[in-house]
Amino acid sequence: MAVAWLSEKSGRYASGVREWPEPVRRVSEFLTAAAAEARVEEFPAGTPTAKDAARAAGCDLAQIVKSLVLVCDGRPVVALVPGDRRADLHKVATAAQAATARTAAPDEVEAATGFEPGAVAPFPLPQVTDVLIERTLLAHDVVWCGAGSDRHMVGLAPTELARLARARPIDAVQNGA
Repeated sequence: MAVAWLSEKSGRYASGVREWPEPVRRVSEFLTAAAAEARVEEFPAGTPTAKDAARAAGCDLAQIVKSLVLVCDGRPVVALVPGDRRADLHKVATAAQAATARTAAPDEVEAATGFEPGAVAPFPLPQVTDVLIERTLLAHDVVWCGAGSDRHMVGLAPTELARLARARPIDAVQNGA
């Protein structure tokens, strides 16, 4: 596992860390500019599923944040939900003041977020105006979310996640799921 901080002065990473992919650099630079209390980590084995991410980060599945891109009445909405829960599309649509919500297609994900499906970070998202966070995520000390690739994650306090993502807390998950 590699941990690195982007230096504001040099724009370079700590010695021994190879250069990260552009989407990960974008996330890291956003965090630096926002004076975020967060850390970006690389997990060489990858984190393609929430279970893999929890295993890699050494945390509970409930501390993994899935950044789900949905289309609500034709506009992109991102719902941040715990790794152990499923989003309730009706609840998300209602919170987004939309009649319908559906999972975005891969090309819609990339167009809306600038990230490939499976590597969506909750920030920066300049094309997304509505970000919703499942309120139960706020009960944790630390949560882990995507950082722009399927090998990188960001660890941070959930209140910091909500601030950075400009996320509105809601009940976004299926009951009992």
